[in-house]
Amino acid sequence: MIQALVEAKGISRRFEGRRTSLNALRPTSFMIETGDQIAVVGPSGSGKSTLLNLIAGLDEPTTGWIAWPGIGQRDTLRPVAIGMIHQFASLVPTLSVAENVALPLRLGHIPNEAELVVDVIETVGLTPLADRLPGELSGGQAQWVAIARALAPRPKLLIADEPTGQLDQVSAQVVLDAVLSRTSTNDMSILVATHDRKVAARMKTIWYLEYGQMHFQSNTC
Repeated sequence: MIQALVEAKGISRRFEGRRTSLNALRPTSFMIETGDQIAVVGPSGSGKSTLLNLIAGLDEPTTGWIAWPGIGQRDTLRPVAIGMIHQFASLVPTLSVAENVALPLRLGHIPNEAELVVDVIETVGLTPLADRLPGELSGGQAQWVAIARALAPRPKLLIADEPTGQLDQVSAQVVLDAVLSRTSTNDMSILVATHDRKVAARMKTIWYLEYGQMHFQSNTC
């Protein structure tokens, strides 16, 4: 029997304002298993980032429950068990490329830090930039570093929120090739929120969000 990495039952998220309220995510249930490749698509404001934050344990649902039976307790999810890639790199400006990539390994007290850093840096072609500071990188190079940083601990689940939003189409596909190769090699699952149809087409499953309502389908592209 396959153990779910993430399981949610009837979770929703409602944000209350002083005069208004917003149903960012309407009640939904789902399961994420090892090897899943899922694209979360939908218009801006449809609830994609809200969903990703709930799955990453960064937020709590208003109703329902979510658990990580194949990963761990909520307070132990990041930065090791769940890796996160955001649209903007958010690198530590005073740390070199190699040091930024090593950061989750150090925070998670993972052994063989040096070997893991060298491995992932070589995989994504960052070796010539290893000693540079973020201020010396282009936007695309910085995003590669952020991707390497998320992949370095070999998480069980990789969550990416518009990871190719700052890249051109060719670069976006190169990034996706590297990420999918890495996740397949290490039996990771991946969940990608994206507006890019070509990125979504590379995933096995589509979760479509509209006005906070989730729809599931297999990807036949």
